[in-house]
Amino acid sequence: QVQLVESGGDLVQPGGSLRLSCAVSGTIFSISRMGWFRQAPGKQRELVATITSGGMINSVDSVKGRFTISRDNTGNTVFLQMNSLKPEDTAVYYCHAQDNIRGVAYWGRGTQVTVSS
Repeated sequence: QVQLVESGGDLVQPGGSLRLSCAVSGTIFSISRMGWFRQAPGKQRELVATITSGGMINSVDSVKGRFTISRDNTGNTVFLQMNSLKPEDTAVYYCHAQDNIRGVAYWGRGTQVTVSS
């Protein structure tokens, strides 16, 4: 059974940094894209940053220059390095993996990131 296991969420002060990790438990047939979405209270879930199997990166404008997404050698683990965190970054961050060959998407349970002084 496939699971996406996130870690790294925490309470941090504005200007601080966090590193999120997401590891695939089990086997996904073919990962075309993997990355992170987030959802703040009262808001819709939004894309934060994703990376394709070919290394193409997409990210929302509000995090460009502050967040960096990367994958390990296997492509089964994705990281999100978050620097210069702002209170508006506060949200539940969800790991996502997309198998475009089979048309299947996978979601993690989410990890809470809170930016507050």
